[in-house]
Amino acid sequence: MSKAKIICTVTNDLSYDQRMIRICTTLSNEGYEVTLIGRKRENSIPFAQQPFQQKRIRCIFNKGVLFYAEYNLRLFFFLLFHAFDVVCAVDLDTILPATLIAKLKRKKSVYDAHEYFTEVPELIKRPTVQSIWERIARFCIPKMDVCYTVCISLVDLLSKRYKKDFQLIRNVPFSYDLNFEALPEKKSRIILYQGALNDGRGLEQAIEAMNYVEGAILEIAGEGDLSKELRELVRVNQLENKVTFLGYLKPTDLKKKTLEAYIGLNLLKNKGLNYYYSLANKTFDYIHAEVPAIHMGFPEYIQINAQNDIGMLIEDLNTETIAAALHALLNDENYYLKLKANCKTAKEIYNWELESTRLKHLYSQITQQT
Repeated sequence: MSKAKIICTVTNDLSYDQRMIRICTTLSNEGYEVTLIGRKRENSIPFAQQPFQQKRIRCIFNKGVLFYAEYNLRLFFFLLFHAFDVVCAVDLDTILPATLIAKLKRKKSVYDAHEYFTEVPELIKRPTVQSIWERIARFCIPKMDVCYTVCISLVDLLSKRYKKDFQLIRNVPFSYDLNFEALPEKKSRIILYQGALNDGRGLEQAIEAMNYVEGAILEIAGEGDLSKELRELVRVNQLENKVTFLGYLKPTDLKKKTLEAYIGLNLLKNKGLNYYYSLANKTFDYIHAEVPAIHMGFPEYIQINAQNDIGMLIEDLNTETIAAALHALLNDENYYLKLKANCKTAKEIYNWELESTRLKHLYSQITQQT
């Protein structure tokens, strides 16, 4: 007897979504027939070979309300005319068609909340749009058969807000063996930022902090709304020899780059509950690469660091604070090596091999009901 057909839906172009690649790979290896659906962009790279099916939806509009309306409409008809047993909506921007078609076909539905969607900074500044997404959330989430999210704080918040039990599935990497002797010699100490180049990520302050840091370079992996402005900031500060932009990196290349790093950056401004209660993917990428990192003093990082002591916590995003934290990690070798050793221990706790057991259990339960 073949296992169930699962369709997972996102609005990105799939290539760089490490969480969904992990989830879909795990479910596919369990014998499910899995399809991951995203969007087609002008600069989308060819699909990497995966053990699951991949599909991109091409849209006329690429941003704003017209994009979301068009994408959801196209997704609605895709789900209507394709067979599935379970549909998994990732975040609110794909939940409406998933909910409607699941109810219409009497199939199971899952909600995977990567973040506190209605509290992202872009919506906080636009209360009318925020209220629309909140109505969608209150309409759809209670109708889901299973809900899960990425950290304990969001489990508690979302469960209370939507009167629906959320489960915890952290966004942690697969374990992998490290052979540091096989790594290339580190000619420069690399301070690595990986992620979106957007407002509130502390990137301006991190760049300016490099004016006060010697013996290290800052490498920035990713692109975003501030890509042009940040490159101009580097030019104005004459930091071209200290700051390098790597652009988008495929997951395999990003993993290699993280292994080369000496310090990781995980910076956020408290611009709303989504940021404040975040637990970024890069947290665990740094841990698995045994790279001590600078994190914000937000609840999830406080909890992890209290239990594992894997990095430094800072309370605010200003140039002086970031520079002081970098100096502490660069100049105190004993302290640095202690944090590095703690990362090695922590990755035995935070890894996908352990985390995925809960995911497999959830889908086993829901597919047995189909």
